[in-house]
Amino acid sequence: MPIVYRKQDCLPLGFMFSSAKKLGIVGGGQLGKMMLYHTRKWDVYTKVLDPSVDAPSRLACNEFVQGSLTDFDTLYNFGKDCEYLTIEIENVNANALAALEAEGVKVSPQSSSLKVIQDKGLQKQFYAEHKYPTAPFSLKKDKSEILQSIEGGEWAYPFVQKSRLAGYDGKGVAVIRDEKSLAKLMDCPSVLEKLVDIKYEIAVVAARNPSGEVVSYDPVLMEFNEEANLLDLLLFPAPISRELSVQAKEMAQRLIAEMDVCGLLAVEFFVDQDDKLIVNEVAPRPHNSGHQTIESCITDQYEMHLRAVMNCPLGSTECHIPSAMVNVLGAASHEGDVVYTGVEELMRKEGVHVHIYGKKQTRPFRKMGHITVTNTNLDQAKENALWAKEQLKSQS
Repeated sequence: MPIVYRKQDCLPLGFMFSSAKKLGIVGGGQLGKMMLYHTRKWDVYTKVLDPSVDAPSRLACNEFVQGSLTDFDTLYNFGKDCEYLTIEIENVNANALAALEAEGVKVSPQSSSLKVIQDKGLQKQFYAEHKYPTAPFSLKKDKSEILQSIEGGEWAYPFVQKSRLAGYDGKGVAVIRDEKSLAKLMDCPSVLEKLVDIKYEIAVVAARNPSGEVVSYDPVLMEFNEEANLLDLLLFPAPISRELSVQAKEMAQRLIAEMDVCGLLAVEFFVDQDDKLIVNEVAPRPHNSGHQTIESCITDQYEMHLRAVMNCPLGSTECHIPSAMVNVLGAASHEGDVVYTGVEELMRKEGVHVHIYGKKQTRPFRKMGHITVTNTNLDQAKENALWAKEQLKSQS
């Protein structure tokens, strides 16, 4: 059942700011850190849970708790004294969130919605049942069942294997193009998807509050690092047709409502060779595809998420300047204490905005930060972003 906030549950906004009403954030990584910029601006009392004592969010919150995100008791005890609770990563104990909801904590996204999104198999079934375009798929319980389906002619190359649970940042994904690729197969409950012949990938971040207000940002165009399967370059707004942009935004807004998500929902799309949209995956939180909104939009995704979680009026998604964004990834050959080089060159360049997440240890392809480059000309923003990516290095 969807969670309905009664009018008496929605306190005047002044009670949220400079008050004892506590916002809990499950996960203390870079997404939480960027949310906390706005809670500090508004003086919202915050409490963060993360397994790492060196979590990027630890210094910006009012309370920091070190502990597991997946242990029922740890998460339940963490959230008991919170008025609002949200997440910055999907791999959390949804049953603990459900128990907290039953006791009156306002959890966003709701545990019932999160349970569907946490399981990529349930995600795909949701798209099929609700008539969203998605790649043909099959659910398999383990590696042997996958191999049997190939040998029996039920399933053919090329395809993508996705772990149903706990995949993130390119982990839990294997592209199987032929028999030689079978060594990459994972032995776990999986979704198999036909490999789509795509022209490009886009994403839309939508927001919804418990009062039913829904907005969405313009789409972004995404290019990926093939080795790490991580976002490599983002262009905003996406240089695509207005018709396709409108279709993507409308589909994202319909999805966030039909999945009954409050907060943000980032929707990743494939665009095939016929310019048709195909839903790939969703994430119910601030997302890598929305970092550029900090410099490019009137209301960035982190403020928008907080507005939605606390049932405030949603802000404007208007883009006031185009941008290109690149991730700062750990070097492929380095692991250990991080050292950055090239910072001075970046700080001399107009329109270059560097975000370092505060992770002390680097490892191959770990997300260490991002760089957003703004420019009134999107092509120039892209050129400057690719230059910036080559300047800033994260190594040990």
